[in-house]
Amino acid sequence: MTEGQVELAACTPEELRALLPEAPAYRAGQVFRWLQKGVRAFDEMTDLPLPLRERLAALGCLTAPRAARRQTARDGTEKILWRLSDGQGVESVFMRYRHGNTVCLSTQAGCRQGCAFCASTVGGLIRNLTAGEMLAQVTGAAREVGAPVSGVVLMGIGEPLDNLDEVERFVRLLAHPDGLHMSPRRVSLSTCGLIDGIDRLAALALPLTLSVSLHAADDETRTRLMPGNPGVSALLDACRRYFKATGRRVSYEYILLRDVNDTEDRAHLLGRLLAGAPAHVNLIPYNPTGRGGFQPSRPDQVRRFAAAVASHGPSVTSRRRLGQEIDAACGQLRRQTGQNVVQ
Repeated sequence: MTEGQVELAACTPEELRALLPEAPAYRAGQVFRWLQKGVRAFDEMTDLPLPLRERLAALGCLTAPRAARRQTARDGTEKILWRLSDGQGVESVFMRYRHGNTVCLSTQAGCRQGCAFCASTVGGLIRNLTAGEMLAQVTGAAREVGAPVSGVVLMGIGEPLDNLDEVERFVRLLAHPDGLHMSPRRVSLSTCGLIDGIDRLAALALPLTLSVSLHAADDETRTRLMPGNPGVSALLDACRRYFKATGRRVSYEYILLRDVNDTEDRAHLLGRLLAGAPAHVNLIPYNPTGRGGFQPSRPDQVRRFAAAVASHGPSVTSRRRLGQEIDAACGQLRRQTGQNVVQ
């Protein structure tokens, strides 16, 4: 995108009408529908007159990242490394479930949070992604795989609440009835626990699912794993405020790391912390990233951990392990292919 150009895929129909005052009002709706389909060239907008397409090309740009690399796992999970217009690389994962297909997408190129087990943070934060670049991961994944997308998880590279303005715009574009018309209830946002961001998100009144990457119930362990830890107590207070403001139950993600945070005493501590709260605990098998020497918990330990947490009342599920042989953990494929920039 050159200076002064508009990212058209991030525009609402109202903004497109303002960009095209000389065109009949209905044309903006046509343009919006094409953009929501993820068109990669103005010539694909076949029901628009040539002068209007030329005007659009002069005003703005299309967000059309290139699939630089793609991997497919035996379970059908697909990982796509996208090359953005400035050469940065970000990842999406297309996951198949009985209830539909979900895309896990990136919200930033890189990440500043520094979590010890995560490959996304290597090299730090390069830049935020735009709403159009997030939308292009959804439409692009559907096109690459040849299957529809019915859900979105903001859990790829980056911290969504560190880019909340663009994330909000993306979710509202995704939900627009003239576009993909995907309810925010089909969107999950995963955060490492930015308290100001959680409070801001609550005020937006978007009925999405908030997932908090907790990963430890005590501050010593959590700070070791997640240097930006604001304190477990303060984080849970923010989650309680979120529930009070929205009525939406919070999901707590917990990556099980062998002999680090997976012992039964840690499970009972987690269960006691969440006892009586409208909470769900999602236990996540660890996909090794080569950072920190961490290893996944043994299956029998996962079962014992889940039972210990559930004994205090919270609902507990263990996530199905997807895409292990294709480096499906966030940031792994990007790191393999040269850190940030994709050639």
